[in-house]
Amino acid sequence: MTNDAGLNGALARFLEAERERQEAFLAALVRVPTDNPPGDCAPAAERAAELLEGLGLAVERHKVPEAEVREGGMVSATNLVVRHRFGPGGKVIALNAHGDVVGPGEGWSVDPYAAVVRDGTMYGRGVAVSKSDLASYTWALLALRACGAKLAGAVELHFTYDEEAGGTLGPAFLLRRGITKPDLAIGAGFSYEVVTSHNGCLHLEVVVEGRSAHAAKPETGVDALEAATPILAALYASRAELAKRVSGVRGIGSPQLTIGLIAGGINTNVVPDRVSFRLDRRMIPEEIPEAVEAGLRELVAQAAAAHPAARVEVRRILLARPLARLPGVDGLAAALCAEAGEVLGETVRESGVPLYTDARHYAEAGVPIALYGAGPRTIEEANSHRADERLKLSDLRAATLVVARTLARLLGTAG
Repeated sequence: MTNDAGLNGALARFLEAERERQEAFLAALVRVPTDNPPGDCAPAAERAAELLEGLGLAVERHKVPEAEVREGGMVSATNLVVRHRFGPGGKVIALNAHGDVVGPGEGWSVDPYAAVVRDGTMYGRGVAVSKSDLASYTWALLALRACGAKLAGAVELHFTYDEEAGGTLGPAFLLRRGITKPDLAIGAGFSYEVVTSHNGCLHLEVVVEGRSAHAAKPETGVDALEAATPILAALYASRAELAKRVSGVRGIGSPQLTIGLIAGGINTNVVPDRVSFRLDRRMIPEEIPEAVEAGLRELVAQAAAAHPAARVEVRRILLARPLARLPGVDGLAAALCAEAGEVLGETVRESGVPLYTDARHYAEAGVPIALYGAGPRTIEEANSHRADERLKLSDLRAATLVVARTLARLLGTAG
């Protein structure tokens, strides 16, 4: 249904009046480091919970058991859930954003945790990905409540803290345990596109074990680095074939393979007895993850056969399935595109992205989901995962209004 013009105007006026409070909320989140790794994020979740409660929202704290946290490679994790029912019947729509971030790295012109504002832009680690959407989703809910929207259904806020570690302790935890069962979901994104598909990702570790020897007598050992060389060469050579495959989804592109981490050796004068490396294989939505993994394992085995004296082991580190467009997402995507187009004054289209996100956990649970939130046109423009990560505060305000209007459109009028 089309939103009432009076409600849209009331939402816009409320959010304009709340600009300073919303920006202060975002700054407070940025000022609490949530680097993952190491992933000691429970204190940040508690701070966020206190801020939400200060806004008059009831907050559920769902602490992840220590054993699961350790298995997930983190130190601590607590998920926050806020629920608000507007009226009987209707849909339950979840809004999910993550509060954990990658480490700041070098090259910042400001303190990455100071939430500095210059010329209408806030700088800070996580300000765009995706602490901004903790703020945009919160104020979208506050706006609907404050304006007395007579809606059916309910809205839930899901604030999680393990996206950088794979999402199994956050959204997957909430869904697996039956803590939430939404009908639709919106995940953190950027303001100028609505994402309904994204790449998957497979991380494999390849370990090549040989036998050390003195460099003066290398023939008495088994050189693990020499044995690893044809494996690396075969993997790099496979990139040419990957480049020939292009997804049918706009914005996705081709599969990618990167070897991002390598270690090995004992000393310069010793034949290396062990070499390990990790590869990142990005999978387009049309690919089947199990087939991709089987193909990589076979490629490694064939290349390793050139040095039979070395022992080669392949271990899966991460499997994040691609997000394919689910049946049932049409109305959600159309509503977001329509409302964003009206608020921003330009055409906003449905698209895909070559990243992977927590959205896949909702999709795997059968929940249609689209990504939309506060941010620029590209992750490069936001300096996501780079120094001087930034967010135009005008984008924060616009995205918040879009989300509020979309929720009103989807929930409809209570009977």
